[in-house]
Amino acid sequence: MAVDIRLQLVTMLPRLRRFAVSLARNRDLADDLVQATCERALRGEAGWQPGTRLDSWLYRIMQNLWIDDMRKRKSHGDEIAIDDRHDLVGEEGGRSAEARLVAAEVMRALDALPEEQRSVVTLVCVEDLSYREVAEVLEIPLGTVMSRLSRGRLALARQLGIGPGGAIPAMGATS
Repeated sequence: MAVDIRLQLVTMLPRLRRFAVSLARNRDLADDLVQATCERALRGEAGWQPGTRLDSWLYRIMQNLWIDDMRKRKSHGDEIAIDDRHDLVGEEGGRSAEARLVAAEVMRALDALPEEQRSVVTLVCVEDLSYREVAEVLEIPLGTVMSRLSRGRLALARQLGIGPGGAIPAMGATS
């Protein structure tokens, strides 16, 4: 693997970690998934075609590792949810507290989505991949990406109480 590809891999780490957290919903498991993805990429460098998107290739590796790991882990016990971690570093203040509450609410809503929708929503809305790139990463048809994304966005809006056009209903309002 050429040195510049290794550097690209290093610059991709934050994005890989975000996708891993969306899959695993646990920071420790996400870190393990990122590490396994990097190891697999470094060992299988011949699988990446120069001139293609490295990020798409890495996301596909991660998705496949996650699916394999989920199959293996079905017989294991409970995991610690990210919301149960109280030792995470953060700044103090009303604004950051409110931002953490909103982020936690969005994470809960995202976690409630079926895995297929959660993966698509994360890759499109967080990682900013095109629909075609998501279809390639997840190895699903383009129409399936659009359908899962639409259902996922609607479910998120419903769970977060966001009405048509992005309006947040007044407190105590019924829908």
